[in-house]
Amino acid sequence: MQTQYNRPVMADLFTRWKEGLARSSRATLGRLAGLLGATEITPETWEELEALLVQSDLGIETTEAVLGALQEAVRTRGLIRADELRAVLEAELLSRLDPPPELVFDARPTVVLLVGVNGSGKTTTAAKLGSRYAAAGSKVLLVAADTFRAAAVDQLQVWAERLGVPVVAGQMGADPGAVVYDAVQSAVTKKVDLLVVDTAGRLHTRYNLMEELKKIHRVCGKALPGAPHAVWLVLDATTGQNALAQARAFKDAIGVTGVILAKLDSSARGGMAFAIQKELGLPILFAGLGEQAEDLQPFDRQAFVRGILGS
Repeated sequence: MQTQYNRPVMADLFTRWKEGLARSSRATLGRLAGLLGATEITPETWEELEALLVQSDLGIETTEAVLGALQEAVRTRGLIRADELRAVLEAELLSRLDPPPELVFDARPTVVLLVGVNGSGKTTTAAKLGSRYAAAGSKVLLVAADTFRAAAVDQLQVWAERLGVPVVAGQMGADPGAVVYDAVQSAVTKKVDLLVVDTAGRLHTRYNLMEELKKIHRVCGKALPGAPHAVWLVLDATTGQNALAQARAFKDAIGVTGVILAKLDSSARGGMAFAIQKELGLPILFAGLGEQAEDLQPFDRQAFVRGILGS
C-alpha cells in the first residue's frame, strides 16, 4: 500500500509545528534566545547552556556532545558572541535527528500494532492514524483489542465515528489474541489496505502483560504470514527521560520498528526525541501537536528543531 499525502504548504506546516511546540519553546530550549544574545561568550554561557540542554531532556551524553561541537566551532571559526552560536546549535541538533523513513506498505492488508503504556495517547493516535490514511485513499480498519477496559473500546469507537473510520471491537473479557486473529482474517476477506490494532496499555515492567503482547504479535503472524508488518510505540512526550525505559522494554520484547511522540504540544521538554535517536536508534514517525486529527503530523526534524528553539 503506497499512500501519498496532501501536505499543507511549507509555511502552514512550520506554523503548525511552531504553535504545537510553543510550550517546549517557552520552557526550555526556547530560553536560548535570551541566553544567546549579542554578548561575549563566557564560561557562564557554557554553564547555562549545559543546564538548559539537560533540562530539555537531551540526556547527558547528547548534551556533552552538542557542547563539544559548539566549543569546537568557537575555536575553529573564531566565534566570540553568543548569538553566533544559534545557527551552529540549530545545525548540530538537526544533525542528531534522522529523517523518518518513507512509509510504503506493500502487504494487503498491512497490519500495524500500536503499543505503549497506559495513558500514552495510544487510542487517540490509532484513530488519528486511521483518519490520515483513509483521507489519503486507503481502506482502513481499526481494531479495539483492549478487552479489559470498556472505556478504551468506547473511546476508540467515539473517535472512529467522529473521523469516519470503521472499527471492530471484542467483547469485554475476551482473549485479545483471538480478537486480533479474527480482525486480521476479516481484513484479508474485506481487502482492507491498513489494519491498525490498538492494544491494551500496559506497564513495561509487568512481565505477564508483556508476554501477552508477545502472544498478540505471534497470533498476527498465524492469521497472516508476515504480520504484523510494523510495531509502532506511542510515547507520551510529557514523561521525558522516563519514556526511554519504556521504549527499551517494548523494543526488546516485540521489536518496535518506530516511535510516535504523542502529546508533544503538552510537553515542556522536547529533547526526548534526541535521546530516543541516540539511545535506541528508532525512527520517529509521527508527532502529536494538538487535539485535532490533522495535528498528528509526520515527523519533520527541521520543523521540530526550529519549533523548540523558537526560531
